[in-house]
Amino acid sequence: MTDLVDFPDLKLFDAQAKVDTGAYTSALHCKDVRLVRAGGKQKLRFELIDKTGDKVKRFYSDEFSQRMIRNSFGVAEKRYVIQTRIVLFGRTIRAEFTLADREQLKNPILLGRKLLRNRFIVDVSQKNLSYTAKASNRPTIAKPATSPE
Repeated sequence: MTDLVDFPDLKLFDAQAKVDTGAYTSALHCKDVRLVRAGGKQKLRFELIDKTGDKVKRFYSDEFSQRMIRNSFGVAEKRYVIQTRIVLFGRTIRAEFTLADREQLKNPILLGRKLLRNRFIVDVSQKNLSYTAKASNRPTIAKPATSPE
């Protein structure tokens, strides 16, 4: 199942995400993930690629951790983890995302069980349910009435 999701803290909107109940942790596609010194503090720097593939957005975080995560091939690797807000079905949820290079994968974002548990029921036959609900709640511009001739 896939959907289009928003990350308001990262200024990333309508990003394609795969709902994966087989994955425990959620993942976010990033490039150039590294520790840097900024203002005398160590910060995590990472780059997000805009959905058009044209724009690179650079972010810094001083709230991060690092842990061992099993990738889709079952191989354990050390990844950085950040917390950020995601919007699904009009609900803003603060969740953990590992930062990974997902360039070779179809979907740049993976939503795992930890995020979904006790919040959502997954219907794998559906697609873009959260996005469709968001789009239907957008205000429409009323067209002026025409006078009958």
